[in-house]
Amino acid sequence: MEDTIAAIATPPGSGGIGVIRVSGAKAAHIARLLFKPSKRSVDFSSHHLYYGDIIAPETGKALDEVLISLMKKPHSYTGEDTLEIYCHGGYLILQAVLGEIIKAGCHLALPGEFTRRAFLNNRLDLSQAEAVLDMIMTKTERGRELALSHLKGNLSEKIETLRRRIMDVLALIEMSIDFPEDENPPIPPFSKGGPRGDLEGSKRAPSPGSKESSKYEKDIASQLAGIAQELHDLLMTYQQGKIFRNGVSVVIAGKPNVGKSSLLNALLGEKRAIVTPIAGTTRDFIEEFIDIEGIAVKLTDTAGIREPENIIEQEGIALSRDRLSSADLAIILLDGSEELSDDDRRIIAYNINRNTLVAVNKADLPSRLGLSDVESLLPGRDIFRISAKYGDGLPAIKKAIRKAALGTDVHHQPDAIIANIRHKMALEKTVSFLLQAKEGVLKNVLPELIAIDLSDALATIGEITGKTASEDILTRIFSQFCIGK
Repeated sequence: MEDTIAAIATPPGSGGIGVIRVSGAKAAHIARLLFKPSKRSVDFSSHHLYYGDIIAPETGKALDEVLISLMKKPHSYTGEDTLEIYCHGGYLILQAVLGEIIKAGCHLALPGEFTRRAFLNNRLDLSQAEAVLDMIMTKTERGRELALSHLKGNLSEKIETLRRRIMDVLALIEMSIDFPEDENPPIPPFSKGGPRGDLEGSKRAPSPGSKESSKYEKDIASQLAGIAQELHDLLMTYQQGKIFRNGVSVVIAGKPNVGKSSLLNALLGEKRAIVTPIAGTTRDFIEEFIDIEGIAVKLTDTAGIREPENIIEQEGIALSRDRLSSADLAIILLDGSEELSDDDRRIIAYNINRNTLVAVNKADLPSRLGLSDVESLLPGRDIFRISAKYGDGLPAIKKAIRKAALGTDVHHQPDAIIANIRHKMALEKTVSFLLQAKEGVLKNVLPELIAIDLSDALATIGEITGKTASEDILTRIFSQFCIGK
């Protein structure tokens, strides 16, 4: 990493401030070459702001009036000398300044290259680096809290504690390999959470085949089972974590004129979809995000589903069915002022095996819909009476969306949560290797084979924080970042 990289770190477009970031060995040289202080020479003390102009060295022409800060290694985001230039936020200004930086010997940073350097220089582990992207992309307060928790290292600390415990057990197994059968190997101390009882404080392992040996093996198997259980408990947080991180997609489905667009507008609190008494007004789908108790919910208003009257309506209904097939949750909307129709029955039948809520709209009008008919078609489903026009019943619908998405209405969350499919897959593999090693211990298989399972467990759990991540994994992760981060 001898080269120096540079990029615009703020989004495209005009703004009050635009930031250009430079990282690498030439950062201080570039600051001295391009920056002309307003009043006096500067010594570029680390983490100080200086005011002046950025100039083009070839002409001496000022490009912009700026503030700059030089952050010297290792106390910077990347762990390298880092220069940040705070320009006026015009596109042409930023491009002009960046052009002079490139001329001075930098190259344009790749997506995520600053954060990748922070990882390679041990400023962040891999799960923290991923949390940087999550912080940028999150759409809800709960998602922000989860990303910040990972960025602060709460997940990393949990993973590292469990990894050390696996290493302790592996050390015991490897000692049984290194020492001849007629020798008793010394027992290293366990990390917090390790076996207790006879093992604690003992200096030598028991002789093979003795009663003490059987107890010794059971204690090791118990230790492995305990680690596997803690990892399993962490795995069980994935569903909630994924929802807090990525949100859920909710499709409002129903026949024409039941109030789908009105319900979308009411949940959003603004008029987003056109509402008319004319059936078939919505021909395409409309999508908007809403925060429901910490969950980013992508609401989709679809065309009314019925026997199409023309090719345009047919395309709209096809889009509706496509959105329903990929939705996390469907709200089946019925018109409470009418009897259940054949179109209603077809929609219910189409969604019978999906995660669904049933809402009976137009509660402000005289009721003609028999709820018993709906209950017979969708047994065990909650049915909500609402008025999208006046807002009646909407709080209950929001609570039901949250519960249906998370599988619970309890708001308590565990201290450590995983939200990334990569983490989930790594933990699943780790648990599998640990349980295989535990069975090997209990069945007295060769310690060399048990050691292989434990080494594999260490490799897979290490992928989460990056201790054992391959170059392909790193490339895939950091390619998702924007340029400048």
